[in-house]
Amino acid sequence: MEKRPFPAWSWSVEQCLKEYNAKLDKGLSSYQVEKQREKYGWNELAKEKGKPLLRLVLEQFDDMLVKILLVAAFVSFILAYMHGSESEESGFEAYVEPFVIVLILVLNAIVGVWQETNAEKALEALKEMQCESGKVLRDGYIVPDLPARELVPGDIVELQVGDKVPADMRIAALKTSTLRLEQSALTGEAMPVLKGTSPIFPEECELQAKENMVFAGTTVVNGSCVCIVVCTGMNTEIGKIQKQIHEASLEESDTPLKKKLDEFGSRLTTAIGLVCLIVWLINYKNFLSWDMVDGWPANLRFSFEKCTYYFKIAVALAVAAIPEGLPAVITTSLALGTRKMAQKNAIVRKLPSVETLGCTTVICSDKTGTLTTNQMSVAEFFTLGGKTTTSRIFHVEGTTYDPKDGGIVDWTCYNMDANLQVMAEICAVCNDAGIFCDGILFRATGLPTEAALKVLVEKMGVPDAKMRNKIHDSQLAANYLIDRSTIKLGCCEWWTKRSKRLATLELDTVRKSMSVIVREPTGHNRLLVKGAVESLVERSTHVQLADGSLVPMDESCSQLLLSRNSEMSSKGLRCLGLAYKDDLGEFSDYYSENHPAHKKLLDPASYSSIESDLVFVGVVGLRDPPRDEVDKAIEDCKAAGIRVMVITGDNKSTAEAICHEIKLFSDGEDVRGKSFTGKEFMALSPSQQIEMLSKPGGKVFSRAEPRHKQEIVRMLKEMGEIVAMTGDGVNDAPALKLADIGIAMGITGTEVAKEASDMVLADDNFSTIVSAVAEGRSIYNNMKAFIRYMISSNVGEVISIFLTAALGLPECMIPVQLLWVNLVTDGPPATALGFNPPDVGIMWKPPRKSDDALIDSWVLFRYLTIGSYVGVATVGIFILWYTQASFMGINLVSDGHTLIELSQLRNWGECSTWSNFSVAPYTVGDGHLITFSNPCDYFTIGKVKAMTLSLSVLVAIEMFNSLNALSEDSSLLTLPPWRNTWLLVAMSVSFGLHCLILYVPFLANMFGVVPLSLNEWFLVILVSIPVILIDETLKFFGRSRRHRVKEKTA
Repeated sequence: MEKRPFPAWSWSVEQCLKEYNAKLDKGLSSYQVEKQREKYGWNELAKEKGKPLLRLVLEQFDDMLVKILLVAAFVSFILAYMHGSESEESGFEAYVEPFVIVLILVLNAIVGVWQETNAEKALEALKEMQCESGKVLRDGYIVPDLPARELVPGDIVELQVGDKVPADMRIAALKTSTLRLEQSALTGEAMPVLKGTSPIFPEECELQAKENMVFAGTTVVNGSCVCIVVCTGMNTEIGKIQKQIHEASLEESDTPLKKKLDEFGSRLTTAIGLVCLIVWLINYKNFLSWDMVDGWPANLRFSFEKCTYYFKIAVALAVAAIPEGLPAVITTSLALGTRKMAQKNAIVRKLPSVETLGCTTVICSDKTGTLTTNQMSVAEFFTLGGKTTTSRIFHVEGTTYDPKDGGIVDWTCYNMDANLQVMAEICAVCNDAGIFCDGILFRATGLPTEAALKVLVEKMGVPDAKMRNKIHDSQLAANYLIDRSTIKLGCCEWWTKRSKRLATLELDTVRKSMSVIVREPTGHNRLLVKGAVESLVERSTHVQLADGSLVPMDESCSQLLLSRNSEMSSKGLRCLGLAYKDDLGEFSDYYSENHPAHKKLLDPASYSSIESDLVFVGVVGLRDPPRDEVDKAIEDCKAAGIRVMVITGDNKSTAEAICHEIKLFSDGEDVRGKSFTGKEFMALSPSQQIEMLSKPGGKVFSRAEPRHKQEIVRMLKEMGEIVAMTGDGVNDAPALKLADIGIAMGITGTEVAKEASDMVLADDNFSTIVSAVAEGRSIYNNMKAFIRYMISSNVGEVISIFLTAALGLPECMIPVQLLWVNLVTDGPPATALGFNPPDVGIMWKPPRKSDDALIDSWVLFRYLTIGSYVGVATVGIFILWYTQASFMGINLVSDGHTLIELSQLRNWGECSTWSNFSVAPYTVGDGHLITFSNPCDYFTIGKVKAMTLSLSVLVAIEMFNSLNALSEDSSLLTLPPWRNTWLLVAMSVSFGLHCLILYVPFLANMFGVVPLSLNEWFLVILVSIPVILIDETLKFFGRSRRHRVKEKTA
């Protein structure tokens, strides 16, 4: 169906027409259109097939932790079903555990699917950029509104000002002297581009160089033309971008944290498997026995009931080892992080990208609109002084189209001399631009350079003092108007009323200037000219001095002007020369189109002769200025170990000048090996490219096309860098999608860029990225704190169950209790740890490596030690209740329960064989009496108090342990708990929830617990509080160890 497009830009118009057998005056015939459509299809972007919903849902379960949870839920369901009849739990209560686990997984899957379906909106936004209809010539007739999707290669299309281009087309003929297109969204060029019809050589040239082509999705800002359609649908440049966005979305990789958690999940699976196996091996004699006959085992006996009991213990182990609340706590923490970032103008679209920001090592930034304001402004201008050898340079402040933004430095020329008056007149009258305010930004209508000149005129003022005061008063009054969108340019209006415009000589590429004929207040006509400095100097015979006197332009004077011009250009300024002419010959009395000389104005070839013998006035230097706060942000990036690379579609000298200005390169730094065009960089060998990218310091890539941006991001990712990419145009979308974190501009950004990104900057400010990185680092540190906290709690639970099984004791906690602890009581403190205040020097450290361990060997040892204490304390209090009358002065038998020997407790399974074994009933906190029909029930029904004590100790220890997690190293004496008040609130909530299940009868039955007395609570606190002392001791050793290592390295 498709045929590879030919290089239309390097072919002549005749060759292009011949290729399609089309005629410029008739277009294609209906038959030809049908044939072309069979070959090329419709002019529309292909709809990529999204993933089916079922596949999306299944992908959410392709995660190690989730798989373990699924198996645990399935096994608990089977066991609940098997023991439903004999167990005390009945109906819903027996299925609480599998139900809760499945509920968590379903919620997790819903969030995941919702995120993924949002991800492909960028492709939809691209379709909105497409034009809907066009003016097309077919069968010799004009079709004024042909739907754009019906266009085929070879169609003849007419474009006018304001039209959106419907396909990629070769310009066949200009209908006006000039044609300009706004294509910054596609190529990143700050200025509208001048187009022509001449062939471009060589064939392999960048997008920006194809000056005889217009591209789909761009807009005509000036002039009209006739074009030949050469590429439609997916063959257009915008179609190629769609392909690249789609390919980039397929390449999306997991975030560093996701990789860490998956790795943790795999290790956890292995650990759980091993512990379960060891528990079974230790207890095999309890469900499998045999007699030895002649040295061989015989009479094999297998107890299915005991086997399932130990299987249930293995399931309890799995439930204990998995931090079920972790996915929920991570999501909550990231969501809180997005709120904090939104307050700093960084709007996060994808939750995991909050954490990715924290380990960013390279920021690839677009220049236009990100590092710069994307608003042209005059930076300086110069005119000659009192003689031809002296010049006056004026510096202008302000970086936007707001006339009140900045002013002219040391401006004392309110009573402007004759030279400055002519300069202001040319800037105001030889100009078609306007300025409006959209509520947030001041924007330009027409050419950005012309809008900047009008802003300059407002800053210069007018020579008439009375009028100047009147304009000032009207500007003050404008501040109180309801309609602020129209900006009144009082000074420009004064000049345009004073000098009535009669005719315009449009800009063309040959003479590189444009001019207007105006009627001066004296009644004489004057020609006002602006254009390329070299071109105007060449055509000027005189130069105007400060007092208005004219002197002939000699060689030394022209050299002075040209050297000043090259000096300004080297700073990245775009220079415009200004000149005028009073002696207009046959045009000196020109008044309207009826004038005999008017026919000369219809022929652009005669413009050069009209614009000759000029009087040179001065030079204005314009630029798209860098944002004020960018250089500070670049310094912060350097301090934080983050490299900045600028990738722009603009030309090389402008990009380098801006990079020097924002201090990416230091003053006088040699940029060889650090500055490349996209084409130069792609021409290097892969090893040279990698060597260049891995060198420290800033880099700048100019004239970069979308594929170049994507390739650079891909290489950096392959080198192990975590890449943040910023951009605002359509051309940035594929790289935004491919980067670890894509950052789009909220104000100037296109919808395509926003939809492809992970984060949007509400204020389009590069420095916002740096604050977002600091926030990302802080969030990661806090996440590390709560992940460690939850894991240390789980280690304690595992050791507790392992000890129970190893000592042969009755279960001291059942799976549903463990699930309650993991989900509910651990959840609030873990979430509150997300509010820990950031470290002071968070942006003075290098980025963490993406392969840095979540838990290093020392931290693992610490948490194994803490976990061991948790296990010993929970099992210890269970044994104490059964075997001891008192502990540290606390009476344990006030409830009347029977004391037994430890050996009896360890062999409780043989209870039925014991003679004369009897137990007394005992009371629980609410006065309820626990009785036994069979003395052996003392180890099943009767263990409810001991189990409650174990569970309460576990909850209390985990509350105190959350205080340990406030900091990895700092003591609670230097970082007290009230530094994070949310943690104290969360601890109170968790304790409150634990009391709820103890003292509400319905919940107490469901969880197999009973109320505790005040005495028993004292015992719980006494056993739990040492966890703080143990961790404080370990932290002290950790600090000493680190201090010794530092001294050695120093």
